[in-house]
Amino acid sequence: MLFRSWRFKQFLYGIAAVVALFHDVILTLGLISILDMEITLAVVAGLLAIVGYSLNDTIVVFDRVRENLPRMQGSLSDIIDRSINQCLSRTLLTSMTTIISVALLLALYVGTGNVIEGFAFALLVGVVVGTYSSMFIASPVLLWLESRRQHGLGADDPTKKGSKAVSA
Repeated sequence: MLFRSWRFKQFLYGIAAVVALFHDVILTLGLISILDMEITLAVVAGLLAIVGYSLNDTIVVFDRVRENLPRMQGSLSDIIDRSINQCLSRTLLTSMTTIISVALLLALYVGTGNVIEGFAFALLVGVVVGTYSSMFIASPVLLWLESRRQHGLGADDPTKKGSKAVSA
């Protein structure tokens, strides 16, 4: 989170990325729990791979947002929407390639009791969840945090035109 804060010059990007990361890991663990799978060291390795995958994908989207902010006109939500659309083909191609590979790995080892089965399952679920979370979880959280930050600064600053000072 500190790297993201330094890289993007704002702490909010790091918070949004961590929220998406928790979402990915918790959903994957939830599905593993629902299916009553054993959490082995290979499953933990799969969860750690999900962490890296999710953070990488979120950084790609947020980096595009950061690049587009000074170049594009419009609201932050419009810029985030355009940035996601610009990254969408890259994200889908990367995800589909990974999903195909991991699905084949899972198909070869399903039912064998091999530890690779748990790793492949965790990674398959994590890649699917991580792909949509960088667009549909991290970006809306960033937008929500930014709007709260702007409204919080605007409401407490009595020098801004049209704002009302809040008294306790």
